[in-house]
Amino acid sequence: MRLFIRDHRTLVAMQIVQLFLVLLIYWLDGYRHFLTGLYSVFVGLVLLTGYLVYRYVSLRQLYRTLSEPMAELDDSIQGLGSGPLPEAVDALLQSQYGHYQRRIKLAEKARKDHLAFMNQWVHQMKTPLAVIRLTMEEDDPRSASVLEEAERMEKGLETVLYAARLETFDRDFRVEPVSLKAICENAIRDNKRLFIGSKVYPDLQVDAGLKVESDSKWLGFLVGQIVTNAVKYSADSHEKVTFSSLTRGADAVLEIHDRGIGIPPEDIKRVFQPFFTGGNGRKRKFRESTGMGLYFVREIAERLGHRIELESEPGVGTRVRIVFASHLTSV
Repeated sequence: MRLFIRDHRTLVAMQIVQLFLVLLIYWLDGYRHFLTGLYSVFVGLVLLTGYLVYRYVSLRQLYRTLSEPMAELDDSIQGLGSGPLPEAVDALLQSQYGHYQRRIKLAEKARKDHLAFMNQWVHQMKTPLAVIRLTMEEDDPRSASVLEEAERMEKGLETVLYAARLETFDRDFRVEPVSLKAICENAIRDNKRLFIGSKVYPDLQVDAGLKVESDSKWLGFLVGQIVTNAVKYSADSHEKVTFSSLTRGADAVLEIHDRGIGIPPEDIKRVFQPFFTGGNGRKRKFRESTGMGLYFVREIAERLGHRIELESEPGVGTRVRIVFASHLTSV
């Protein structure tokens, strides 16, 4: 209604001015029957009101569509009523909708092609890395360095693969009872060389009987990202990275606690943003940080229905907690 009034207020003003200008011309010409003149003005206003009512009724759907935000894109092609203007606007929206759908299909095809290429490329790169592993598995310091670099490349490829699959997360997960201790053991085993090379030691204190509803593959990757950060920022500290569990009512909590350099207070609110490396990432020792680890942690946790809590103090360490909305305790 407001849009209709704004659209027609100029017309109403012009009609009123026109009626009174005609009455003024008659008065200047010597016509002095004011009541008759005012009656003619009244008749003109009645006719104008009738026209506006007809106009509003015939264009009501159009003005409603233009005034109210659409809940769905498909709402724009539901029809705007009969008449030249509604039909013209409807034809325009139909045309735009068609163009939009074609662009969306092209973009979706390009995205799927890119995803397929990334998956294929990652799997192709894993083969030469596996060959390098087999070739260099001997007791030689140089071999150990090559194996360490090969492992870093494998983890990087795995991150790329999971990042690509994140877009199709809803088609690539299965919720089932998962043992938190088993997840942590796998994360420790996968990062064994990183622990040893960084002179950091795992301390596993997770209840063996505590199980949660989650996806083991995605949860394993999530925990792996937290562990990688914990070890990397504790390197050469000769400290422990502690894995512990607890329950809060119906919730289960997995905590990973490192005694590393910690996170500056001004960076804590931004560490989950993509590509944010913060003050620590500017130090020479950590310049290889991508700023994507904790971003993936938060994104995967949200998709799995878990919650992430983070506490950190510079020079003391960092605690990252994964809160599971419900848990199962095996007997």
